[in-house]
Amino acid sequence: GQLPSWLAMRDFPPGGIMGACRRGYDRYYNKYINVKKGGLGGISMVLAGYVVLSYIWSYSHIKHDRRRKYH
Repeated sequence: GQLPSWLAMRDFPPGGIMGACRRGYDRYYNKYINVKKGGLGGISMVLAGYVVLSYIWSYSHIKHDRRRKYH
């Protein structure tokens, strides 16, 4: 119940938003990509995110083609 009042008191300057995005990217990079014994975990997460986003972007086109008759 306190979250809306807390968000209303906050100031969201563009620099603060960009800084938050940068910190999130740095945390992700240091946790999954920049490790001594690297694996495919971080790269596969990025690839899976790309696949999901591209499917969401083209869903309306796929949905339209699903009902089309090709004969």
